[in-house]
Amino acid sequence: MYKRQTPHSLTLTMVGASLLWVGWFGFNAGSAGAANGGAGLAFINTVLATSAATLSWIAGEALHKGKASMLGAASGAVAGLVAVTPAAGFVGPMGSIVLGLIAGVVCLWGVGGLKRMLGADDAFDVFGVHGVGGIVGAILTGVFAAPGLGGTGGLTPETFAMGAQVLIQVKSVLITIVWSAVVAFIAYKIADLTVGLRVSQEAEREGLDITSHGETAYTR
Repeated sequence: MYKRQTPHSLTLTMVGASLLWVGWFGFNAGSAGAANGGAGLAFINTVLATSAATLSWIAGEALHKGKASMLGAASGAVAGLVAVTPAAGFVGPMGSIVLGLIAGVVCLWGVGGLKRMLGADDAFDVFGVHGVGGIVGAILTGVFAAPGLGGTGGLTPETFAMGAQVLIQVKSVLITIVWSAVVAFIAYKIADLTVGLRVSQEAEREGLDITSHGETAYTR
């Protein structure tokens, strides 16, 4: 499905992912602004969705490659964190589990199949994990926020309609994509005209720690 570059330290990768997971509780549950039921729901959903995404990612790896990996587990966890963020305070626990399971598999495709389709130069799989995960989470919030599926019904549960809410979520995603693309194009163009978007192939092969900073991280 895909071939990813192994990080220079899988141990530090897992430490970083774990720190993100713990810190994300403040991001999601803290958004409630109080120690109330909404914060508790967001906390639980963050745990469940992230765990589910981790499992679905490594399950997808195992089915495709025959082995699950620690890098896959870390990537799946981040995908779950991203996906559940828009939904944390509005979906029920079971909804967050299903959301995480979907996000893990879709983001696994995002860093492989989609990346190749787009021909993207995305060394850290930012779009495949954060972009795809955010899109999946935003759209599916309109589904799993439905009271009939265990959700809270959003801010107006008495008038909640799944179809209408999904349409709102899709429109929001499209607007965000267009806005981000325009702003990014301008920013990248300015960077290209001033300092350049990337280093030379020779510098990239030698390593930026040497060419840019004059030091090496490891001795061999």
